[in-house]
Amino acid sequence: MACIDLGGWDTHVAQGGAEGLMARLLAELGQGLAAFYEDLQPLMNNMTVLVMLEFGRRVQENGGLGTDHGHGNMMTVLGGGINGNRVFASWPGLDAAQQVGPGDLAITTDYRDALGEIIRKRLNNPRLDNIFPGYTVTETGVAVVRAPG
Repeated sequence: MACIDLGGWDTHVAQGGAEGLMARLLAELGQGLAAFYEDLQPLMNNMTVLVMLEFGRRVQENGGLGTDHGHGNMMTVLGGGINGNRVFASWPGLDAAQQVGPGDLAITTDYRDALGEIIRKRLNNPRLDNIFPGYTVTETGVAVVRAPG
């Protein structure tokens, strides 16, 4: 198991759209994941890569042309043992009535559900009660059992 931190996502000001700070960060992440995948292609059946964020973003732009911290965000998973090409969530929508509080996306899946499933199925570790004390994991369907080898 390894963890890599890609900083710079605290973009409260001047995020930009198709060009700008956020677009550059997303391109860097995407290019890094693509290069990692290409370089390790022969081993990817035995690897699972998970990208998750520390916090979400508000729906509306703030006065500084950025967005403030919010609730809902996303996780991306690639590699072997993943039920790919799917979204594992229910989309609440962007209408104000579908948001939580003033401008936050609703959280529809607890991150521990996806992580717990990957830990159990891909790492063959059933002791989720030790990893997430007091929380019962509800599997999402994102992972399949560990690939042989």
